[in-house]
Amino acid sequence: MEVAEKWISRGYPIAVVLRIVGVPRSTYYYRVNQHNTQRKVSGGRPIPGYSYTKQQSIVSDDQIKKWLLQFIENEGFAYGYVKLTVALRKTYGLVINKKKVYRLCKELKILRPQRKKKVNVPKRLAKNRIVTNSNQLWETDLKYGFIAGEQRFFFVLSYIDVYDREIVGYHIGLRCEGKDAARTLQQALWKRKLLNNANKPVIRTDNGPQYTCYTFQEECKKLEIEHERIPCRTPNKNAHIEAFHSILEEECLGHHEFRTYAEAYRAVSEFMYHYNNKRIHSGVRYMTPTEFYEKNRRHECTPLKEIKL
Repeated sequence: MEVAEKWISRGYPIAVVLRIVGVPRSTYYYRVNQHNTQRKVSGGRPIPGYSYTKQQSIVSDDQIKKWLLQFIENEGFAYGYVKLTVALRKTYGLVINKKKVYRLCKELKILRPQRKKKVNVPKRLAKNRIVTNSNQLWETDLKYGFIAGEQRFFFVLSYIDVYDREIVGYHIGLRCEGKDAARTLQQALWKRKLLNNANKPVIRTDNGPQYTCYTFQEECKKLEIEHERIPCRTPNKNAHIEAFHSILEEECLGHHEFRTYAEAYRAVSEFMYHYNNKRIHSGVRYMTPTEFYEKNRRHECTPLKEIKL
């Protein structure tokens, strides 16, 4: 570039010189314009130190700060700067935008803590599996029940072992959140003496909020458990727990009109015990799920055929 500028300064044609030295014309003119243009840096409009009301009265920033502190004193920190802006407009008729209120709140150090950004949970889709023994794949899902006497719903969350059909853990409650699903999973692993075992079952769920939430994901990570989720609108990939919930509806929930939550809790708990320990299941050689699990564990029965999912 320096060579080109030297010959151009002596009066030679610009196009010819640039073609000889191999410098693009755009590069040359960009450099020339950059040298000749003085950029003006502006500090922006100075802060006026006041605002106007709708009646064109001047209100100082100090007065606005006092009003902000009064709102915080009355409302606590329930108001962020956006709500404080609305409150100033409604109460005092100020013509003020949220950017200025944000600046004033920052000066007063009364800004609410920033919400933590929600972490998107990576979705691991359920893949085809071959189950050949217990504790390889557990399915889980949620079932609703209704308490007629209290006009409210309750929830039943269950974990089923795909191979032996035993309900290894369940939760009954008036609410069901990620922490309830995580706690029930811990209890199921403890029941099967797998809590400290390196080989834990894969957990297959749908895409309900109890399973996609941060709490459940962190629990699976802490327990070193692989959690996979079925694609949307494919309940057939969670067929075993869906079949169990059909049995639960047909043989328990559909036979009762619960008056209280305590009554519902007792009935479902009794059914869970009956299902695991009394009710014979054709899928496990007409034994109860618990009986088959124990005999299979001690190699006292013929193993089932492999289950392809």
